[in-house]
Amino acid sequence: MHFADRLVAAVRRAGNAVCVGIDPRPEDLPAGMLEQFPGDRAGVAKALETFGKEVLQVVAGRVGVVKFQSAFYEAYGPEGVAALHATMADATSRGLVVIFDGKRNDIGSTAEAYARAYLGKVPVGEQFEPAWGADSITVNAYLGSDGITPFVKVAAREGKGFFALVRTSNASAREFQDLVCDGKPLYRYVAERVVAWGNAHKGECGYSLAGAVVGATYPAELGELRALMPGTIFLVPGYGAQGGSGADAAPAFDDAGLGAIVNNSRGLIFAYSNVAYREKFKANWQGAVDAALTEMIDDLAANTSCGKLRS
Repeated sequence: MHFADRLVAAVRRAGNAVCVGIDPRPEDLPAGMLEQFPGDRAGVAKALETFGKEVLQVVAGRVGVVKFQSAFYEAYGPEGVAALHATMADATSRGLVVIFDGKRNDIGSTAEAYARAYLGKVPVGEQFEPAWGADSITVNAYLGSDGITPFVKVAAREGKGFFALVRTSNASAREFQDLVCDGKPLYRYVAERVVAWGNAHKGECGYSLAGAVVGATYPAELGELRALMPGTIFLVPGYGAQGGSGADAAPAFDDAGLGAIVNNSRGLIFAYSNVAYREKFKANWQGAVDAALTEMIDDLAANTSCGKLRS
């Protein structure tokens, strides 16, 4: 099944466009969780895996998409990477669409290797086997088509997708992305290339396998790019801890409430650190995560067209 069709189907089933970002930080884990494991790198990695899987227990069935930030796992070496792999597999087993957030990029055979590793299959003896089994991956288009074409090729063959950085949510994004070249900001050139990469690979839903990362922290540009990229699914970071709201994310959606997924990481998975939630739920940190998720779903429903998905 085409990646965009699978993603749209998952969003429709859930009735919302929330993407839960799983970015585990040992210092922010629920009280006592680290102490359940040995005080070495392997023990911390196991705590990250346990926490991630318990978050998935809370959100599976309520959302359609999760995103794993690889850096927080890679920080703990091979054991951390193993924890990430195991948690991604758990998400897949729960029917969630899985985004690997690694922002990979290179050229030639190296880009091909990245594409095979995360989206495709690798040779093992006389067979080909999936290594990571992600449904999609974030990529950096700075190297141009050489670094993206392998992802297009593998994604098309395997029913997978990718999200290219176009207008990111961070404060210093303007340093490069807003530079004007021949009358247009750089991010518009990248947007046009993303559209071109995906044009030949659209699903029945009208969206392509080539998505774009466009932050909620720049709502004006979000609306501009939505008009420029009608067949492109947006992965929208910046909601919650970075200051973005449902109203800020509204321009990302089409009239049917589709075309975008809105990521929230810290604001959801560490909701129990919020004073109001902590007082209400105390040791029941899962209840705090669930309540924060409900609040976000309601916010998007009230302030964006994705409220139509509820009916």
